[in-house]
Amino acid sequence: MDQKVRAGDIVGKAIISEETGRKFGIVSNIDFITESGELLNLIIEQPTKHLSDLNLKQDDKGRLLVPFAAVKSIGDFVIVSENELI
Repeated sequence: MDQKVRAGDIVGKAIISEETGRKFGIVSNIDFITESGELLNLIIEQPTKHLSDLNLKQDDKGRLLVPFAAVKSIGDFVIVSENELI
């Protein structure tokens, strides 16, 4: 059975690379389409230098955006595929 995860449970979690185990930053918010509920991006605060070097898209406030499609799992951390960020 799939366990549901609420957006509030993701905010504040560290983002970790699936391939290298590097920390990328902290989830500060989630970008989604209100009509459909489709999740688009994780908005990152305190990005590490490694994440900043990946040339990711930024929101209108200059915060880095990690595409939700790169998220592999959510638990104590948010695990993302670094290969899908490049």
